Amino acid sequence: SKATCTLFTATMCHNNLKLFIMYSIVIVVVLTVIHYVLMFFFCSDTGVISVQSATCGRTSSQICSVGRPPSETSNTQCSIDVPAVFKRCNGLRECELNTQGLAPKDPCFGTYKYYTTNYICIPAETSVTCHGGYSYLKCENGKIQINTANYGRTDKTTCSEGRPSEQLQNTNCYSPNALAPVCNGLKSCEVFATHTVFTDPCFGIYKYLAISYYCLPPGVREYLFCRLLLNSFNFFPRSCV
Repeated sequence: SKATCTLFTATMCHNNLKLFIMYSIVIVVVLTVIHYVLMFFFCSDTGVISVQSATCGRTSSQICSVGRPPSETSNTQCSIDVPAVFKRCNGLRECELNTQGLAPKDPCFGTYKYYTTNYICIPAETSVTCHGGYSYLKCENGKIQINTANYGRTDKTTCSEGRPSEQLQNTNCYSPNALAPVCNGLKSCEVFATHTVFTDPCFGIYKYLAISYYCLPPGVREYLFCRLLLNSFNFFPRSCV
């Protein structure tokens, strides 16, 4: 059963991450689920998912081994990265995935496999705007820093009211636009959710704009830009020393 091979551990770490996560609680989660079931990730009302790693395979003979013959659990050198987990879950408060077909290929035929995902919950604001509407991002204290932004569709329920079912079926619809140059560093930003601003990643599907962003103190942004300059041009301007 699913319960016999689900491993869930959480560790709360205080004040140990720099920049925008400073002084916030970061939840580190390791989630392991059996092959071919639903995975469900979630964060609190003030956090969004940031996937650190996602793999499919087998690296332990003990995990998800109940009722399986040794021939299906002995290969522990079996692992493949699963980029789809990053793509579909980053920036969301909760994320549900069907693991069937999620991995790009079978890393070890004949071995009973499981998915392992490490993610953290980071503090961020979220905005979801249906097609044709305007998204308003605002920071009362600090300035906008975009975390994730996608114009498309990743589930069948968001912005679905009154829409025919055929416009909701494609949940693998992505158009990540470079919003960072548009909104980063501003106290407020208005974005039109339409294919005239973003590309149309799935013709005929009713889309929405989903954004997660932080409000960074000005000093943090100055530090980030400073480090970027140092790394890019290899010199030390006086203002950054």
